[in-house]
Amino acid sequence: MALQCGIIGITNVGKTTIFNCISPTKAEATSFAFSTNKSNLGIINVPDRRLYELEKLQPTERVVHATVEIVDIPGLAKGANKGEGVGNKFLADIRNTNALIHVLRCFDDENLPHVDGSVNPVRDIETVDLELQVKDLESIEKKMQRYEKLIKVGDKDAKKGIEVLKIYKEHLESFKSARTAPVSEEDKKHIADLFLLSDKPVLYVCNVDENSAIKGNKYVDQVREFLKDENPELLVIAGKIEADISELETEEEQLEFLSELGLTEPGVNKLVQTAFHMLNLQTFFTIGPKEIRAWTIKKGMTAPNAAGVIHSDLERGFIRAEVIKYADFMELKTELACKEKGKLSVEGKNYIVDDGDLLHIRFNV
Repeated sequence: MALQCGIIGITNVGKTTIFNCISPTKAEATSFAFSTNKSNLGIINVPDRRLYELEKLQPTERVVHATVEIVDIPGLAKGANKGEGVGNKFLADIRNTNALIHVLRCFDDENLPHVDGSVNPVRDIETVDLELQVKDLESIEKKMQRYEKLIKVGDKDAKKGIEVLKIYKEHLESFKSARTAPVSEEDKKHIADLFLLSDKPVLYVCNVDENSAIKGNKYVDQVREFLKDENPELLVIAGKIEADISELETEEEQLEFLSELGLTEPGVNKLVQTAFHMLNLQTFFTIGPKEIRAWTIKKGMTAPNAAGVIHSDLERGFIRAEVIKYADFMELKTELACKEKGKLSVEGKNYIVDDGDLLHIRFNV
């Protein structure tokens, strides 16, 4: 699944610090504004304890996680939509993503000056949203011009399309993001080819100081109040703590460190998991003595689609899928026990794969 989440925000909010906590590809983090001119891509393992629970029942040579692509996009600034700095390039990088992780500075640090002179995460949201909305407005207006030409030659679909685009235009001109426009799923087909920046799903990450890692702080409260009508995904993460945790070599050391802080798992684990699900992805498992692997599929995929993720031959020659639910396997411990208890089902081409299914594909080519 070549789907990407982009990490966005203004400069000096801790985007790259958080990216480095989750990615094997390390990027340079500095305290200087606009100090980089390129985005960084990391292929990130999706944390999933189920893999290790499966390994307890089926010893194996290796465990392979599902992955998600995360792009660390350098800080946006006012005027990015006009090409300020290398703003147009960054906006193009955002357009190529499927969902966004918007990091907000929710901490005070006199040694790290805010680019606008004071810490105000709500203002930062408005700054970034405006850049995306202005760029989207340009895209909408250009397509409206194309539709107007089609209407003149009697294109009925264009007439409906321009009505939909007018809704988006008015919405964006009211400083609201495309994703909250009052448009039906059916009518969204008229903007599908535009890949609107402000139409992408967003996970907001409040980057806080160590003392605010559990309960948040006044800045987090301001963000929640500002976004209450949108009801978005929102996480509170202490970037500096996460950086310290990522430097520890063993999971035992990490858990001990977390326990001392009153935390149960690294915040970036939840970030990656949330990003994975925000991309409308899920996993199924294959298990054996050679390998236990989590495979990535889109929600709603059928058993042959899932087989094709493993290898195209499996989809082409698909006969059936033998399916065990993860919970049943955990309870009964073996494939034989699942079969004897009627918990192994044989499914055909129309079976919709559930998250956590254990699949064995029968095929013939």
